Amino acid sequence: MEIMTEAKKSLFDNLQSFFGFNNFKGDQEIIIENILADKDTFVIMPTGGGKSMCYQLPALMSEGTAIVISPLIALMKNQVDQLRAFGGSDSTAHFLNSSLNKTEIARVKEDVITGKTKLLYVAPESLTKQENVDFLQLVKLSFVAVDEAHCISEWGHDFRPEYRKIRQVISNIGDNIPIIALTATATPKVQQDIQKNLQMNNALLYKSSFNRTNLYYEVRAKRNVLKEIVRFVKQHQGKSGIIYCLSRKKVEEVAEALNLNGIKALPYHAGLDPKVRADTQDKFLMEDVDVIVATIAFGMGIDKPDVRYVIHHDVPKSMEGYYQETGRAGRDGGEGICLSFYSEKDIDKLQKFMKDKPVAEREIGTQILKEVIDYAESAVCRRKQILHYFGENFDAKDCHNMCDNCRAQKEFFNVEEPLRKALNLVLKLGEKFDDHHIISVLMGVDNPQIHNYEHHLLPEFGSGVEEGENLWKSLMRQALLNNFLAKDIDYYGLLRLTDLGKDYLQNPYEQKWVLNRPMGPTDDDASEDDTPQGSAVLDTQLLQMLKDLRKKIAKQKNLPPFVIFQDPSLEEMCTHYPITLDEMKQISGVGTGKAMKFGTAFTELIKKYVEENDIDRPVDLVIKSAANKSAIKVSIIQNIDRHIALEDIASSKGLSYEDILREIESIVNSGTKLNLSYYIDDLIDEDRQEEVFGYFRKAEADSIEDALKELGSDDYTHEELQLMRIKFMSELGN
Repeated sequence: MEIMTEAKKSLFDNLQSFFGFNNFKGDQEIIIENILADKDTFVIMPTGGGKSMCYQLPALMSEGTAIVISPLIALMKNQVDQLRAFGGSDSTAHFLNSSLNKTEIARVKEDVITGKTKLLYVAPESLTKQENVDFLQLVKLSFVAVDEAHCISEWGHDFRPEYRKIRQVISNIGDNIPIIALTATATPKVQQDIQKNLQMNNALLYKSSFNRTNLYYEVRAKRNVLKEIVRFVKQHQGKSGIIYCLSRKKVEEVAEALNLNGIKALPYHAGLDPKVRADTQDKFLMEDVDVIVATIAFGMGIDKPDVRYVIHHDVPKSMEGYYQETGRAGRDGGEGICLSFYSEKDIDKLQKFMKDKPVAEREIGTQILKEVIDYAESAVCRRKQILHYFGENFDAKDCHNMCDNCRAQKEFFNVEEPLRKALNLVLKLGEKFDDHHIISVLMGVDNPQIHNYEHHLLPEFGSGVEEGENLWKSLMRQALLNNFLAKDIDYYGLLRLTDLGKDYLQNPYEQKWVLNRPMGPTDDDASEDDTPQGSAVLDTQLLQMLKDLRKKIAKQKNLPPFVIFQDPSLEEMCTHYPITLDEMKQISGVGTGKAMKFGTAFTELIKKYVEENDIDRPVDLVIKSAANKSAIKVSIIQNIDRHIALEDIASSKGLSYEDILREIESIVNSGTKLNLSYYIDDLIDEDRQEEVFGYFRKAEADSIEDALKELGSDDYTHEELQLMRIKFMSELGN
């Protein structure tokens, strides 16, 4: 008993002296004791639960060096820096990966051989190199920690083939080396894969609850997504956040849009130089920037406790990925908002990525993606769905309105009859089909698979049409969530009845489940930032005042009103109330030139109107063009300055001639002066140019159709009048 007390004292003393903590979190203490006793250990602990402590402390307390296998260079660097910051010497922890030069590698190996290094972080690719295997055979190893162990499984969200070689390499290094495997995301299927591959079926398993009570989950249909993100970030000004996008291009676009709107943001993706990525990470940790816009490469192992929100601009690839990425919010137990945008177009893109993969990989990918779709489209408690995915049962009433579905008004349906019908059909078909097939039979969908199995001949075929597809989707999802059905662990996706499901068929009882709400239409990203938001209420009183002011200025300057500001710009002013020139520049169709020339009178009128009517202005303003559009506009201006033919500019940008005219018109309407005489003078003679100018001077509106009627479609083409309108707006308005 005395020895046990001493051991406990030693453990707590070391926790205090190494890390400055007074208490362990969750199962940390028993896990560490297990590792110190040289027993294989499997730890499934959610992000923020303190996984790294489980191997860092026993490594510091043990004789020899612990090998930590980690998938990301950024993660290794972050953890080594942290350990040194806690008071360890520079030799206490090292990493061995491709970022080191020969001199640095030699120094690391010397510190390990001389016993100074207690933790050596190694990438799986480095571990498999024969020279490193030979080197590690000379070292006294305390244990091997396999971090991010889900990378072993093809069913995991971040499968790495190198991870499947780890067991063999460890065996080559030495006999009876204890292994600790750790992951923040493991479904029962992934858990089985990890244990089997690492040959640690007898390992002690410690699985913490995946419930992060402080996180709020919300999914929105993807409409005006850039504007929604800018508004959200401005509402959380000064707080740290991460925004995830699927492509590098979108990362750059979103980061630029945020910066254009006065938000300190940086992009982070694998296409950037490693030094830039490291600097970006440091700036985020040091709070020199508020927001990181990233591909999923960012955040693994980043210990920033006060990330207040995680936004998914695009639908995540898997529920594991979603859980891990959202888990980077609120690690200190404080506020953590997890906002995701969803559209079927995102799903289509992800499915296209899988198109060229081998059949087995494609089938796995399809099942993983289906879980994401079910989650996004379901009206059931988000937390209940997430926890069920990781094999944990949860009562939705314990969510305490910490998700959008629990806060929303719900529609219910009686379960008894449809549930019996669905469960009986699953049994009748031999428990060999997935929910999509079951729903297709009930809805009478005669697809090739149904026909091959002759299921169109069943009496149940088409028997559920009256209930509707939405009800059957809701029912099948909730039959899984409430454990009436389960997915086969070996043939994932195929449904089987649980004991509860079988009992229900014997003794059915009445209950009500939530009916899913369709997500509603979503926008194509291409047009999301070109138009003012239609959902905002137009202030018609202010609009009339702005039109009167525009008319007055137009008379003073002897110009048509549309040259000052066009109607869509005035309408946008009536929903966003810009009261400074900087804010005025954010209104579409204004830009710096127009704001400087005409903006002051309008901002003064709006400011007075806002004060007199006690108007609560929206916190955000319309966003400027995203990065690629800004770059295209700059390039067009430069090419026009060099007198390049418009057809050639269009061709170089991959645009049609009509597109290039629209872009030029947008540039001019925003207040930039362009000299197109070099191009127009070759097409339209001087007299005809004067005639068109004379028409636009007197016109009430800038309509090309009205101009064609007045000037004659036999004498002018649409293109000629569009070019002249651009010249007119540029010379007189800018």
